[in-house]
Amino acid sequence: MFLKHIGKHNDRKVVIVFREVPGEDHMALVIYPETLPVSMSEDIMRVVQSTEAQNTDTLGDVLFRNMFKDGNPILQTLHKQGMMKKVQTISIIVTPTSTSSCRLDELNAIINQIKSGESAFEKLQELDKNAGISGKTKTRDALGQAIKNTAKPNSAIVAGSNQALDDTSIAQGLRSQAAKMEAEAKGLLAESARLQKEAADLEGNTAKSTPKRGRRAKVASAA
Repeated sequence: MFLKHIGKHNDRKVVIVFREVPGEDHMALVIYPETLPVSMSEDIMRVVQSTEAQNTDTLGDVLFRNMFKDGNPILQTLHKQGMMKKVQTISIIVTPTSTSSCRLDELNAIINQIKSGESAFEKLQELDKNAGISGKTKTRDALGQAIKNTAKPNSAIVAGSNQALDDTSIAQGLRSQAAKMEAEAKGLLAESARLQKEAADLEGNTAKSTPKRGRRAKVASAA
C-alpha cells in the first residue's frame, strides 16, 4: 500500500512528522514506529492512513489535531516524551509516487518549487518514469541539475542531528496551528450567524404571507 509521510532511514522505517525543521531545512523530524508502544504506533499509523493526512504535505499539522486512544494529543505527547528525532533529509528515502523513490531533500525541493508557483510537475513525472533512485545515472544527474537552485547543499550538517525539536520551535508550530484554528472558528461563527439571520428572515416572510385561521373563519361565515 502506497502511503505518504513514510520513509526509510538507514533501512529503518520512519514516519516523517515534519519534512523540514524551521531554520534547518536540510533536517527533518521523524519518529521510528517500531520503537514506540504498540498502541501508540497503531494510533499514529491510523492517522497516517487517513484521507486528511494523505491529502496534506505536512503530517505534523494533522497529528496536532488528533489524539491517542487515551485522550492525549499525539504531537504534543511525542514531543514531551522525546520520541521525535532530527534526521538529515539527504539520508531519508521516500516514495513520492507508487513506482518511484527519491531522497527527501529532492522531494522537498520539488514541493517547494510547486508552492512557490514554479512548474515541477515534469520533475515528478521524471521520477515516476525512471523509478527515482533506481533510474539511470544520466536521468538522476538531470534531475539534480533541475532542482539545484532550490535544494540546500547536501553538506550542510549541524551538531545534535538526533536531538528532538526544541521547545521554542514546537511552541511556534502550536501557536501557528492555534491561530489557524481560531481564524477558521471565527469564519464558521460568522457563517452560522448569517445562516441564522437568513432562516429568521424566511420565517418572518412566511408568517406575513400566511392568513390567520380566525380571519378565514370570519370571512367564510360572512359569505
